[in-house]
Amino acid sequence: MIVTEDLCKSFGDHKVLRGISQHIVKGEKVVVIGPSGSGKSTFLRCLNMLETPTSGKIIFEGTSLTDGNCNIDAIRQKMGMVFQQFNLFPMLTVKDNITLAPMKVKNESREQAEETAMKLLQRIGLPDKADAYPGQLSGGQQQRIAIARALAMNPDVMLFDEPTSALDPEMVGEVLAIMKELAEDGMTMVVVTHEMGFAREVATRVLFIDEGIVKEENEPQAFFSDPQDPRLKDFLSKVL
Repeated sequence: MIVTEDLCKSFGDHKVLRGISQHIVKGEKVVVIGPSGSGKSTFLRCLNMLETPTSGKIIFEGTSLTDGNCNIDAIRQKMGMVFQQFNLFPMLTVKDNITLAPMKVKNESREQAEETAMKLLQRIGLPDKADAYPGQLSGGQQQRIAIARALAMNPDVMLFDEPTSALDPEMVGEVLAIMKELAEDGMTMVVVTHEMGFAREVATRVLFIDEGIVKEENEPQAFFSDPQDPRLKDFLSKVL
């Protein structure tokens, strides 16, 4: 589904990504971990061209995103993105936040978009919040709404950029529960997170990025029980 070839990204003289080559197949749940400043979020944001790579290739469902000719807006309709900050429109109700993109971008009727929105709100356990405004909700509720908003576009893959890092500890579980449910339903997911329990339980593959390169990758059991890279061993000793 997603292929990166020798992906590099620099900000001025600072090299953030130093050549990442990955194949992410349909149905995979790839969890990316690593220290702060290692390039994890930059890698994720390059996948849908929120950051433009300095060099290398990104191919999504057979379409090259880096050759300058693709319609990136059309591609992004297939790639749901959930950020650290919820980025909900504060002046719109929850229902209007969810229906806006399907109506504006996919030309869905209001009736159709609202029907989908209510199904999604039911799914995330917040059907009673349809007419509330983001400022009236907890952080955990807002992030669940942000996930529902991304799902409303019926994406082929979901990208999560540290979706729980801005939440109070007691709200983390409710967001991770929705993400686990998505994984069980077969959604292709790429998740940057500090939640090691989620990585163990949900990932099909875990990547450890440090200093802009993938230093180790493996299925969760071997990744956490038998790490090979010295930097990964050190990292896990501090976070587990």
